[in-house]
Amino acid sequence: MPAVAMSSHTRFRSINDLSCGACQNKNCIIKNNLSILEDSSLVNNKSTLRCKKGQQFIMEGAPVNGLFFILKGTVKVIRTGINGREQIVRFAKEGEIIGHRGFGTEEYYSIGAIALQDTILCYFSKEYLQETLLNNPKFAFDMMLFYANELNRSENKVKSISQMTVRERVIDSLLYIHRKFGNLNGFLNLPLSRREYADYAGTTEEQVIRVFSALKKEKLIAAQGKKIGISDIQLLKREINDHNYFLDS
Repeated sequence: MPAVAMSSHTRFRSINDLSCGACQNKNCIIKNNLSILEDSSLVNNKSTLRCKKGQQFIMEGAPVNGLFFILKGTVKVIRTGINGREQIVRFAKEGEIIGHRGFGTEEYYSIGAIALQDTILCYFSKEYLQETLLNNPKFAFDMMLFYANELNRSENKVKSISQMTVRERVIDSLLYIHRKFGNLNGFLNLPLSRREYADYAGTTEEQVIRVFSALKKEKLIAAQGKKIGISDIQLLKREINDHNYFLDS
């Protein structure tokens, strides 16, 4: 179990009955290569872990010993910004990889990760990943494409965000959550606090509240506690169309 990635108070319960063969995540790079990885040491030595809502399972600055894949649940990826303020780098869901930016290039995680709901994680050790990448060209190629796409999205996001107003950054955050998680009963299927929206948009909680208030008056969104519903998605898209809102999925 990857204790090096966790704080001293974090504990997981191992789960032994969730094999890669039973996985339903079509976006998982391991699942998509299972025909060549089924009998590999990578898959045979996988750990499956349960993380409670609010639990941090990667500590920023902890040694990199492997990668986490989300089997079920939602995670926020964070890093420490200026003056120690938390910044949300992205939100991740089923099938996505957590901790990959430190793998192979750095000795320590440059990010932290916290479960936003009860989450099940698949953990693959660095040792077995490196062995598998060396011995399986198809898997190595798919990982290379994954990293290339990640780099492209990251570069485009930095370029777009630097040119956006606060209002545009908040709208971009709403559209990002909508694209990634969809709707549930008329509201975005990822309830977030105003502070979390601010930490992702790179602004303050007060600014987010003001923008949300303006968008409600313009009847572009609806709000019910933490729940936010988008009333007119086309008008929101139009506001940031010049910034290629669709690049960060």
